[in-house]
Amino acid sequence: MKNQLILLFFLLLLFQQTTSGIDNATNIFAKGGDVSWLPEMEKESNFKFYNDNGVAQDCFQILKDHGINTIRLRTWVNPSMVDWKNGHCSKYETIAMAVRAKQWGMRVMIDFHYSDTWADPSKQAKPAAWTSHTFTQLLDDVYNYTFNFMTALDSAGVKPEWVQVGNETITGMLLPEGSTSNWSQLAQLINKGSDAVKAVNPSTKVVLHLDQGNNNSRYRTWFDNAKTYGAKYDVIGMSYYPYWLSGSPDYTLSINNLGTNLLDMVSRYGKEVMVVEVGGLDTNAQNTKDMLTAVISKVLAVPNNAGLGVIYWEPEGSRSWTGYNLSAWGYGTKPQPTIALDAFLTTTTLLENPVSRPNLRFDYQNKTIYFNEILASIEIINISGLTLRSIMNSVSISVIDLPVGVYLIKTNSFNTNSKSVFKFTL
Repeated sequence: MKNQLILLFFLLLLFQQTTSGIDNATNIFAKGGDVSWLPEMEKESNFKFYNDNGVAQDCFQILKDHGINTIRLRTWVNPSMVDWKNGHCSKYETIAMAVRAKQWGMRVMIDFHYSDTWADPSKQAKPAAWTSHTFTQLLDDVYNYTFNFMTALDSAGVKPEWVQVGNETITGMLLPEGSTSNWSQLAQLINKGSDAVKAVNPSTKVVLHLDQGNNNSRYRTWFDNAKTYGAKYDVIGMSYYPYWLSGSPDYTLSINNLGTNLLDMVSRYGKEVMVVEVGGLDTNAQNTKDMLTAVISKVLAVPNNAGLGVIYWEPEGSRSWTGYNLSAWGYGTKPQPTIALDAFLTTTTLLENPVSRPNLRFDYQNKTIYFNEILASIEIINISGLTLRSIMNSVSISVIDLPVGVYLIKTNSFNTNSKSVFKFTL
């Protein structure tokens, strides 16, 4: 009994030292989808989603079955409530979607555009209600709007893991006052949003987001200024759309530059990184799958867990309803996900630095952990110290039917006669 208590104490200590985060999302690689069009697809035309077998299912179930564990949601200040494509995404609609995502066991990212409609590199229009306000009033607008939204979200039981303060803000936000031609004012606006997020939930990570994730000079210029003027944030978010970059789906022209930029951002600024938007042509699904796999690999290759995840933009947005051609969904009488989403099934969900464990991979689809050698023994232990599964002389162990949670994997090697214990999350 004494030995069991000592082992349990060791395992719990290890667990405590390696866990953190929001809603038990500790160090899980984020495999996500921005599905902000989904409520309108469902409500406006009763759009039906079909799984790989042609059976109608809740879109969230289909996404989850393809490895998606994170939902990103854009939100606008006072959007049109009749324009389904360029409107909706109001505070209350976004919060309802966040609650739904949490009910499906998903992690949540909120994307504040600080506009009544799309904010991106070509446009950063102030909300109509704020257009006559002075800069001092705009600072209050950003803080109060962000704080009230976050408070309402918290009251609904959702603590988002990430919040974007602005969307693709290469030219700034809330123009003209928040333009990059006046970085002092832009940084003040960013910090009001960041302060409001942290005031409600200090553990939520603030993301600053630019387009063209392969463009290192673009990022260095912007984030050098962010540093100079004291912008407060935790994560550098990137968009990466090879098709929009060159008019060609050939991601091999830019994927290595994306990887280089990810590494440089972490090294130069000491921040975490994340690809918060990615997409490829629905008519070339195999290429899009290959591109998505490559992007995930580049983010996973960032050392020390600083590469947090990859989020596909509107994977469910079938062109038969949205007219958008970079979704990961087919079209026709029974629209199903394309094979592009399968990229999320074949990648690791390891919670420690994947580079440091090249001898292991996790097959999400088959719910099996594979090692590159036959091990004398492999055990799966819960945080109470109870061995749930044990196998001898094997190269793999199944985790099928285990509930979502954090586990400890204990292995004993023939070759090195060594034992190891590491954390694993489903």
